[in-house]
Amino acid sequence: MPLTAMDLVAEAKQNITEISVNDARQNLSDVLIIDVREPAEFAAGQIPNAVNIPRGVLEFQINNHPIFAGQQDAKIIVCCQSGGRSALATESLHKLGYINAVSLAGGYKAWSEG
Repeated sequence: MPLTAMDLVAEAKQNITEISVNDARQNLSDVLIIDVREPAEFAAGQIPNAVNIPRGVLEFQINNHPIFAGQQDAKIIVCCQSGGRSALATESLHKLGYINAVSLAGGYKAWSEG
């Protein structure tokens, strides 16, 4: 039976670490933030100092981005709107060697409500 998108997200969440909004807010000074939402979503509101690299191009652009190139050991928080795309993106980042990437639980929605 084929997997659904939510099956893939659930599977990714088994392989990554999620960080709460409260923990993320306390650690903003020493982390890089990738927002994997689409540009229009990002333009509507974002976490301070977040860099927008849409989920669909993340694997192709991360190693060439001036902030992230050569930063495989950097602490990275990945966010999206609700936590699904960021979970998938975080799993991909781990595969690309960004070992300290974590996903923001609840995404930007939780951030803006918190």
